[in-house]
Amino acid sequence: MKPFAIDTTNGICAALFIAFGAFFALQSLGLEIGTAFRMGPGYFPLVLAIVLLLLGVVILVQAVRFESEAIGHIAWRGMLLILPAPIFFGLTVRGLGFIPSIFLTALVASFASARMKPLTALVLSAGLTLFASLVFSYALGLPFQRFGPWLPL
Repeated sequence: MKPFAIDTTNGICAALFIAFGAFFALQSLGLEIGTAFRMGPGYFPLVLAIVLLLLGVVILVQAVRFESEAIGHIAWRGMLLILPAPIFFGLTVRGLGFIPSIFLTALVASFASARMKPLTALVLSAGLTLFASLVFSYALGLPFQRFGPWLPL
């Protein structure tokens, strides 16, 4: 008989999913849940927490059944450039405006890859900025400033 063993990588992932799911499920129980037809403020967080719990259980079962590869190289450069990008956007969108904030956010995040060339990053950021401004500003007509008060235009 095979001894009981848990794959470390998937076991840690499952533990995190289950812990976060349980925490958010308990927190959402303090809010009014409501029904599927008349949802309260705690309904959607509870559903997402249950999904997170279920995913954690599925990953835990896989961790017990199969052995996977060890955790490899961690892409620190990607984490340091991609994770703060939405925070940078949120902090600068009111001051710089939508267009400069999107451009700078995309420019910073594009350098998460070591293979990204500066010209390619500029073209990618300009294309994303053009697309986002066409969709959100013109097509959807969302009311935001394209250029903010921090820029002397």
